[in-house]
Amino acid sequence: MAENIVQVTDETFEAEVLKAEGPVLIDFWAPWCGPCRIVGPIVEELADDNAGKLKVCKCNTDETLKAAQKYLIRAIPTLMVFKNGEVAEQVIGVRGKEELQEMLNKHIG
Repeated sequence: MAENIVQVTDETFEAEVLKAEGPVLIDFWAPWCGPCRIVGPIVEELADDNAGKLKVCKCNTDETLKAAQKYLIRAIPTLMVFKNGEVAEQVIGVRGKEELQEMLNKHIG
């Protein structure tokens, strides 16, 4: 995993995501999920490309059940952008890097 991606747990979710300064992109994923393995490298590239502009986190839904339940994660990968502790945008499934960057640009401008 890229060095500028934070792995969050139920215990760290509030501090790392909800109380973060600036926008946060969080990838809800699981290791057994094929589409998640496709999106993972894209999320890493986005983390590198947007370093200093937003925080990027990954949340393994197998290990972080409370967060997954709270945000009604029914399909993975689910990518969410949080701003000021609230969900600002969400996409489900495999998306290309360009589409995801366009989504992020709305929140990091």
